[in-house]
Parts: sequence; structure tokens; C-alpha cells
Amino acid sequence: MLTILGRTSSINVRKVLWLCDELDLDYLREEWGDGFQSTHSPEFMALNPNAMVPVLKDDDLVIWESNAILRYLANAYGGEWLYPIHPQSRAPIDQWMDWQSTELNTSWRYAFMSLVRHSPAHQDPRLLAAACKGWSHTMSILNQQLEKTGRYVAGRNFTLADIPIGLAVNRWFETPLDHPDYPAVRHYYERLTERHGYTVWGRNGTP
Repeated sequence: MLTILGRTSSINVRKVLWLCDELDLDYLREEWGDGFQSTHSPEFMALNPNAMVPVLKDDDLVIWESNAILRYLANAYGGEWLYPIHPQSRAPIDQWMDWQSTELNTSWRYAFMSLVRHSPAHQDPRLLAAACKGWSHTMSILNQQLEKTGRYVAGRNFTLADIPIGLAVNRWFETPLDHPDYPAVRHYYERLTERHGYTVWGRNGTP
């Protein structure tokens, strides 16, 4: 039985839960993180020395880093339709997953902490304006890509890359800032909402 450690308010935990929905996987979930069991406890640190959620346990195997967990589950549990074996089919998926974790996540961090979490350490007006501008820029890159594909981020079909990207798009729309008009991103948001897992773990009112 799979066990997922992490709170459902975490965007990275919700990535894993959405994929489990797509693959129809059974799992147990334990509450760890803010408001629950501390990820800085010796028990949790023995699983992930970074003290971050999610952590996946599959029998004796322990994996952390959310995108690594996504890749493992797709490879291990019949997810070839989401994450093809052929290198040329897989490469664009990996490219956009890595872009999400490096460029896109970095761009929204300050604005999200300021406008959603109301962190006192993230209230500098100049830094907030720069963060919103940077976030809008990375979303314009996504909009351009979606204009090219016409449907999903890595092509015409829904793939593993759409899970982290889709959750980031939900965060974009749920954060109270001025959103430039990106029609392809908006259409993508509506298209993803047709998927059950996205309505449960993505577009559910949680940024």
C-alpha cells in the first residue's frame, strides 16, 4: 500500500494526490506539516532530511521531491499514457516539469507569500511589484506554449507535465493580483477543470 505523508494544503502534496486519482491508485495519507505533525521531528527527518512534504512510501522505498514522486508513480503503476517510454515523447514532458519547478515556482514565491500567506517578511512594495511582473512574464511563456499546442502543455494530449503546471495555473488565478489577459492559459484552466482529479485537488478554492 502506498503511503503519502503531507497536508492537503500543500501544492506539492496535491500534485501527488491528483496523479493517484488519474491512475486510480489506493493509498493511505498521513498529516504532516504546518498545523499537523512536525516535519522537523526525528521520525520525519529520517525519511526526508529536507523536512518538506510530500514523502511517498511504497513498501521499503521512500521518495521525496514531488516531481520525482510523480515520475516514479507513472513509471511503476501503469502511467505510460501520461509519461511515455520513448525518449522523444518523454523529453518535452520532462522539460516542462523542470521549468515548473525552477522558473515558474521561483517567479511566484514572493508574491504568493505576500498576497496569500500575508507573510510580514514579504511586504516590500517594490519587491512585490517586481515579483508580480516576473510571475506575469513566466505565465506569458506558458501562454505562448499553449497557443502553439492548442490544448495541453506538452502537446495535444494530457500528460504528466500538466499536473504540476495545472496546479501552478490554479495558484495564479487564486492569488489576488492583476492578471494580464492570457486567453490560452484561461482556456487551459477550463479544460483541466473537466478532469475529476483537478476539481478535487487543483481547482478547489485552495491557492
